[in-house]
Amino acid sequence: MASSEMLAFSSSSIRDSAEFDVDLSLSDRLKVFKTSQFDPKAYITSKCLNMTEKEIKHLFAYLIDLKKASAEEMRKSVYANYSAFIRTSKEISDLEGELLAMRNLLSSQAALVHGLAEGVGVDSPLSADSYGLTKEDTSEVALAEPTDTEKWLINFVDNLDVLLAERRVDESLEALEEGERTVKEGDKGQTLSPNAALFLQDAITERRMKLADQLAYVASQASTSGVELRSAIEALKKLGDGPHAHKLLLNSHRHSLIENIRAICPSSVSYGGAFTAALAHRFFSVIAQAANDSLMVFGDEPAYASELVTWAVKETEALAVMVKRHVLATSAASGGLRLASECVQTCLDHCSLLEARGLALSPILLKLFRPCIEEALTNNLKRIEHSSSAMAVVDDWTLVHPPPGVRPLGANASSLGSAIASQLKLSTSAHRFNSMVQEFFEEVGPLEMMQLGGSTLDGLLQVFNSYINLLINALPGTTMETDQDNPGGSVQKSVRMAETESQQLALLANASMLADELLPRGAMKLAPSHQAGRILETPGRAADRQNRFPEHREWKRKLQRAVDRLRDSFCRQHALELIFNEDGEIRLTAEIYTSIGLNNKNEADWFPSPLFQEVFTKLTQIASIAMDMFVGRERFATVLLMRLTETVMLWLSEDQTFWGEIEGGQTPLTSLGLQQFYLDMEFVIFFSSHCRYLSRHLHQVIKNIIARAVDASAAATGIDPYSVLPEDQWFVEVSQIAMKMLTGEANFGNIDRDVTSPTASVLSHGSN
Repeated sequence: MASSEMLAFSSSSIRDSAEFDVDLSLSDRLKVFKTSQFDPKAYITSKCLNMTEKEIKHLFAYLIDLKKASAEEMRKSVYANYSAFIRTSKEISDLEGELLAMRNLLSSQAALVHGLAEGVGVDSPLSADSYGLTKEDTSEVALAEPTDTEKWLINFVDNLDVLLAERRVDESLEALEEGERTVKEGDKGQTLSPNAALFLQDAITERRMKLADQLAYVASQASTSGVELRSAIEALKKLGDGPHAHKLLLNSHRHSLIENIRAICPSSVSYGGAFTAALAHRFFSVIAQAANDSLMVFGDEPAYASELVTWAVKETEALAVMVKRHVLATSAASGGLRLASECVQTCLDHCSLLEARGLALSPILLKLFRPCIEEALTNNLKRIEHSSSAMAVVDDWTLVHPPPGVRPLGANASSLGSAIASQLKLSTSAHRFNSMVQEFFEEVGPLEMMQLGGSTLDGLLQVFNSYINLLINALPGTTMETDQDNPGGSVQKSVRMAETESQQLALLANASMLADELLPRGAMKLAPSHQAGRILETPGRAADRQNRFPEHREWKRKLQRAVDRLRDSFCRQHALELIFNEDGEIRLTAEIYTSIGLNNKNEADWFPSPLFQEVFTKLTQIASIAMDMFVGRERFATVLLMRLTETVMLWLSEDQTFWGEIEGGQTPLTSLGLQQFYLDMEFVIFFSSHCRYLSRHLHQVIKNIIARAVDASAAATGIDPYSVLPEDQWFVEVSQIAMKMLTGEANFGNIDRDVTSPTASVLSHGSN
């Protein structure tokens, strides 16, 4: 028997414990607690009756977790339905006011009905029956002296009417409270007859409604001062009509705001920054005063605070609509970003003063102003693009100092930045482009709170790509219909050509100076640290500040890629001029090398081929111009020369016609032809290394070309090419002498001629 009971208890405990481990949703687990018949004691008794201590602890932990989950669910529900919560709270407040008025009305009607039922006149506080008098004694009662209670009632009502007539609100409230206490004490101590109590209650209710009407009238008048308004609202609250009083308070401030706006919105007036400042001042001053009055009278009760926030949001939206209609719409359409920026910043400055009072209305303004500001940004960027395009038509691509009165880094540039910028040289279109962009940065900078940095930088990148397209189209023989990195970009129809190498390098100087220095420095005006204040900067500190923000680093890399497009177009154009003649025929053919040694194998003029002489001459001329043009930016010039040399050599390495003749043509590449080809390649390596623009990639490309030619010669002759080629030092000496002769620095007047020496071969070439 005992064992069976123990078994039953154990199975019951296990079953009850298992109920808490079932994987149910939160709503399913809370169903049992939501029923109207839920009894906590019965629930605990049913669960814990046959449970061990361990199972009770398990149940306790389960209920604690359920409580936390329920609280979290309630918090999420409140946040998800906050607007509905405010609306419902407002409706409840309205219902409370209506119920209070209904209660007062019902009290009056009850007193009237009760008096009629008892046969007592409404205007008479007492009846003869209350004192047990017969009809025969009525005349005596009429002639008798009134009792103390009757005298007090008559005096109380008369005094209350006088106080209401004289609008002595505080004393009226005290009298009403005294009357309420008398009614309560009379009911408890039976010091007043039922008829007298009903008469007093009816008189109090009637005078209370009359006082409420007086206070509401005072609160609705435009001439009511702030002190009078707060007193009236506070008195209404004491009368028990708090929701209605709070509405009257907000409506009074609303009417005051409307009158103020009418005073600053005359017809046929030009709206601008002054109008926005006056409008924002009026709006937020009224909102601040309403918040102060609400806090003083109603404290921080949630229902009233929510209603205040809702009202303030509506007024802020009204302000935004007026500013957009009268100021932002016009300025945004015309691209007037400065006016739009000033107006938005003015509103935000006034709005920020309310944050100390717990009213964070800035997000409302930012959300409503953002479309107009973005439209102004777009139109302003289009204006920059069109203006720079117009200037490029007449630009002579000559680098000059900034025009008088123009500050390349903007009006707020540091002294060091201005000193650096004053030494910069750009062409006229680049100066125009930079000045407009710097002005754009200064106008957008104050709008940091709108988080426009990403869209602003993207828009400027698009405009810069458009300007790069202009520069590319200025290169002879180069035409770009659209910008591949700028989908939807406009077609570049006309631009003045850069005919000379100096003009073409000026195109690169414009692009590199804008991308490396001017635009990144200007973009830092969008950073928060710039708005908070600036310190004296050194070039190193400015560079560190530019690289501090990831989005700015990525944006600068995109600018550099746009410059790379221009540089590649420059290199491609000059490489084609070297590789092809004016008739479009290729100047570097395999016949140049396969024909060496066929007629006279003993007399070869060991000197670089004409094409590579011109490559060296071209690079030397470009380097000379770049040395004066890229002062302080020598690395850019070095990379340019490096890329131009790589372009020529890559074309050679990929010319299938050339290698088809070398590797499988009818005329094989002899050892002398290979020696000339080897000399040309070593000459390129030598002058590139000597002038310090030999990159690892260029060196590897040339070595691969040499190896391919050596293999072709070995396959054609069956002889190890390295057994007949001179030593490497011979190629170096010939390249060195050739470079000196091409630059006019060679002097071999007193050198003995040895037919086997490199010098003799070079002198022989020179004499011929």
